[in-house]
Amino acid sequence: MRQKIVLITGGSSGIGRSIGLYLQSKGYKVYGTTRNLQNYLEFSDFKLIELDVRDNASITLAIDNLIDSEGYLDVLINNAGIGITGPIEETPEAEIKKAFDTNFHGPINVARVALPQMRKQNSGLIINITSIAGYMGLPYRGIYSASKGALEILTEALRMETKDFGIKITNLAPGDFATNIAAGRYHTPANSTSPYYKSYSKTLNIIDDHVQEGQDPIRVAEMVFKIINTTNPKIHYKVGSPMQKFSLVLKKILPDKVYERLLLNHYKL
Repeated sequence: MRQKIVLITGGSSGIGRSIGLYLQSKGYKVYGTTRNLQNYLEFSDFKLIELDVRDNASITLAIDNLIDSEGYLDVLINNAGIGITGPIEETPEAEIKKAFDTNFHGPINVARVALPQMRKQNSGLIINITSIAGYMGLPYRGIYSASKGALEILTEALRMETKDFGIKITNLAPGDFATNIAAGRYHTPANSTSPYYKSYSKTLNIIDDHVQEGQDPIRVAEMVFKIINTTNPKIHYKVGSPMQKFSLVLKKILPDKVYERLLLNHYKL
């Protein structure tokens, strides 16, 4: 049986690296991507290639080279993403655009390059890594929530458009996991003269505590493996703590203002 080829954007660290290592241990041939290969010259966990999800030429070159080398692309995992926090009023427009270019436009553009090959094969799976935060507007994470929520909705449409080509597409929304995402997150400066300073500073501390206390990202990798081996994947998957997943149930059943009050209490706002 032919070894299946998996491409993971943002595969050099965090959740992407965990997924790559796990799938490789299960017999898949894994390619991870990074924006700057020079920073990972000693990376040896699996094959790493250069790809910037914000650069269409970079995407096309990387995927064309992979297909020329392997002949197939069985699984695309759109994992590359960046965090962003800050009062919406004070967050620079350039940083908002950067977040959407990475978290939303990036996965679209990578999928657009991969889809012709999957259509040619009459097979393929695309897993978009979103976030439980994408199911709700979180204070001082509104831009991040919106970018991930938009990807969830787009996936629903893309599934229907590609259903006749043997291609399966799904979302996987993680909660908080212990990764280095906080280090790469853009923080709008907490300026002491800002009217948001007190509540924003408090929320930042809570967000960072959640990441540091997060679960092992191997749980995300295990869910990815399960999805790959599911004949007809669901539209949405979630992986996180019981409380994080229960929060989505509450979102569905509670009146909007009651749910909003729960979030305000959680963030002590």
